[in-house]
Amino acid sequence: MHRWSKLFVPTLREAPADAEVASHRFLVRAGYIRQLGAGIYNYLFLGQRSLNKVIAIVREEMDKIGQEFYLPAIHPREVWEQSGRWSAMGDNMFRLKDRKGADLCLGMTHEEIMTAIARNELRSYKQLPQIWYQIQSKFRDEPRPKSGLLRVRQFTMKDSYSFDIDKEGLDKSFDLHDVVYRRIFTRCGLKFVAVEADSGAMGGSQSQEFMVYTEAGEDLIASCPVCGYAANTEKAISRLEPVTEMEPTGDGMPELVHTPGCAAIADVAEFFKISPASDIKCVAYMALKRGTGGAPDTWHGVAAFLRGDHQVNETKLMGAVGAAELRTMQAEELEQYFKGPAGFLGPVGLKHTAEPLKDGLTVVVDRLLENRRNMVAGANKLDYHLRNVTPGRDFSWTLCEDIRNVNEGEGCPMRGCEGKIVVGKAVEVGHIFKLGYKYSESMGARVLDVNGKEVTPIMGSYGIGIERILTAAVEQSNDQNGFWLPASIAPFTVVVTVTNVSDAALRETGEKLAAELEAAGLDVLLDDRDERAGVKFKDADLVGIPYRINVGKKAAGGQVELVTRAKASSVDVALHDVVALVKTRVEEDALLTAVGA
Repeated sequence: MHRWSKLFVPTLREAPADAEVASHRFLVRAGYIRQLGAGIYNYLFLGQRSLNKVIAIVREEMDKIGQEFYLPAIHPREVWEQSGRWSAMGDNMFRLKDRKGADLCLGMTHEEIMTAIARNELRSYKQLPQIWYQIQSKFRDEPRPKSGLLRVRQFTMKDSYSFDIDKEGLDKSFDLHDVVYRRIFTRCGLKFVAVEADSGAMGGSQSQEFMVYTEAGEDLIASCPVCGYAANTEKAISRLEPVTEMEPTGDGMPELVHTPGCAAIADVAEFFKISPASDIKCVAYMALKRGTGGAPDTWHGVAAFLRGDHQVNETKLMGAVGAAELRTMQAEELEQYFKGPAGFLGPVGLKHTAEPLKDGLTVVVDRLLENRRNMVAGANKLDYHLRNVTPGRDFSWTLCEDIRNVNEGEGCPMRGCEGKIVVGKAVEVGHIFKLGYKYSESMGARVLDVNGKEVTPIMGSYGIGIERILTAAVEQSNDQNGFWLPASIAPFTVVVTVTNVSDAALRETGEKLAAELEAAGLDVLLDDRDERAGVKFKDADLVGIPYRINVGKKAAGGQVELVTRAKASSVDVALHDVVALVKTRVEEDALLTAVGA
């Protein structure tokens, strides 16, 4: 039995000044965590106890489909160079040298290490499929650590990797992880949604995120409440109403128009008396292309064109052109590529590369400009625009891709669905990828197939953020007094609060009740501190324990008070019934969570 009087639980009445989100405020106030440096945290007793419960759930479920490994956190440069990611990871990777001057890094993820094991050990299709996982510290040099445990430099991840002989095998491994992840997040009490996502630096053909809606989230999820469609806005699409095209003027060819002071979309629309949907917006970037094989990184001009009422989704754009980073063009770069000023940039007359990120300007046109007619665009000349601009006739491009942000209220993209898109903030708690051959091919992993032919195994990669589960649970279940966790991941299921430890009868009743709860298999904390009852109640409300039993004056008459933290409700219960009632409520909560998921 754990006694609060013997534990280190440094609760605080005030939140740290830099705490921006609920989970950061309450995890610090509840004594779960303390900051050591920017993005670096100590996990104290209650925090580690909850994380251990999360890890136990993850391990139990992953053991049903995979085998647990434990790999080094410090890696030699060579293995990352073999995959091409030593340079691609850029400044996000922590790098160091040993005493002999050899380059090393702290592992951000372990695709390369797992692939090296497969390359050295797997020889035949008979050894496949394989699913290997670990629960390990990861390191990422976040430029702006913030929001407590949501964006840090060191974190714990469950990462697993599958090796299959063919795409059908990969589909099965992917689906196995999908099922296991849903069980994990359900058991952890999370209200989550699975969404289509961008693969980013991981690469691969298919990617799915598991998200928890919260205002603390940095991701935006577009979803349809009617049919259930959901995708990260980095991948989301929508259905738009048809646009009425403008009638051409004159001979219908591009016509130069003096538009003094009309640098903003709204000003252009007002000047021409058109909808912004009939204006062609230009957003000019410089894109970073990572060098390979020892070649240096290089920057290239990229011009993105889309409807005036739309915004560029930079993740989509980076994926389209293969860029590692984007930044806005400066005035001298605008002069170099456009010979014109910001606010009056346009596509007509631009020379573009045949392939993205080659010498010259990469021109990317959003798909919704294709087949449009008689639009307005900048003329690459101060205070001038062109009208009667028709894409494909008056200008061409390097790429035509979906590069726009989906907006709330647009139509659901699913066939037959009449729902409208809703956009909300969310936190990512898990991500699964079909990597394909990116790592096994580049690192030379080979096995013999059933015909004795040497083939490359196909891979998947699957991650869960351990701390993200805890923070998401806090974000979805808190109030002004603190937070509550599901019994499955709370540091304790129930706290027995003796309101006056100086009263020997109350103290004895509390001790006996706590022992009975523990014997019944419940995780119990006895609050035996010599503190005022109000202080104890406030601490219990703060630290995330789902149930509290107050042993007070009514105990003499065989009654105690059972408080359910999630409902902020209480009920008087007979002493001889309270253990069974708490067990029943814990079981019912777990069942309701499973049904709700």
